[in-house]
Amino acid sequence: MITEVRPSGPDETNAGVRIGALVPLSRPGWAEAGRHLLAGMELAVREVNDAGGIEGRPLELVVRDTAADPHRAAAAVDELARLGVAALAGEYHSVVARAAAGRADALGLPFLCSSAVLDALTEQPTPWVARLAPAQSHGWRIYADLLLAAGHRRIAVASQPSVYWASGVRILRDHLAPRGGTVIEVDMRESTPESVCDALVEGHATALLLLVGHPEPAVSLVRSVRRDPRLAEILIGAPAGQPELASWATSLGDDGAAVPFLRYLPERLGPLGTRVGTALRERLAEAPSFVAFEGYDTVLVLAEVLRSHGTDRAGIADAWASVQVEGTRGRIRFSRTPDIGVWQWVWAPVQVVDRDPARPDRFRVLRSVACGPPRRVGPSRARA
Repeated sequence: MITEVRPSGPDETNAGVRIGALVPLSRPGWAEAGRHLLAGMELAVREVNDAGGIEGRPLELVVRDTAADPHRAAAAVDELARLGVAALAGEYHSVVARAAAGRADALGLPFLCSSAVLDALTEQPTPWVARLAPAQSHGWRIYADLLLAAGHRRIAVASQPSVYWASGVRILRDHLAPRGGTVIEVDMRESTPESVCDALVEGHATALLLLVGHPEPAVSLVRSVRRDPRLAEILIGAPAGQPELASWATSLGDDGAAVPFLRYLPERLGPLGTRVGTALRERLAEAPSFVAFEGYDTVLVLAEVLRSHGTDRAGIADAWASVQVEGTRGRIRFSRTPDIGVWQWVWAPVQVVDRDPARPDRFRVLRSVACGPPRRVGPSRARA
């Protein structure tokens, strides 16, 4: 089903400029993240059209629900290409974005990926794909450094089968091992929450990282660990960002606090980010996550490309090298980065944060990186 967003524009008699939007809006996708991503894109579309559209033509979104299914996403790319969209935007799940990026590359269809972080977004370098989110290796190394600074050397990971989770384990192991850290992998295909607790005790782990789906088995794992008196001092972490959205706090309450995760926001939003944050809060009826800002910035970049280079697909792809846009979280420009085959914003701001045990609806910034080497914000408050 096509969902077209057509905010009133200055010249509705002209054919609109279409962008295909890939968003997880139903299970087993993380629909809450998809809702935030789409809200950001919709807000930006409305503002672009209020400001005159693309050379007097309204900008439109043609939305497809990927439901976290790579095959469904690839089929959606084929359909959107036939419908004549100028470019693709969006997607939250890395494995799904990888399937969409591969198909977009094969079809010669520009794709600006909003939120997926998997380093190998395509199997080979491509001129057609660009990405706003930082690469997984960049963010997860920052996260690993926080663990080391807090004194963690024996780190367990509860993981499920996935290219994304396997990549995360590899990044952590490669970064921690030379610095004296050990990664103990617990395969969730063969484990229960109770047996994970036993493995943590037997392995003398001081931290458990959740490389699993949300709500399950993540919620059950957190509850089991929190209730096990043998594990009262263990740190629970979720580098992929599960605690960012409100459903985490709703499901876990106080148990969901003090679980560090990655998000891609600056320490302080500038004037644009502050204004957009206010508008997104009104649209979502809750605090916007970083994913909503990624959605807004995606459309902001594409609108600038469409204005400056037109709607020809090859021209859009050529624009990645030269476009510069002041986004909600900093100045966005793309470049080629070693070992990453797509045009990459190097880098979006990175934070490691957790929910404050005293106020689980509030976040504490444990580490913040704008550009250059990681910088800690005050003493680390991650639980040792």
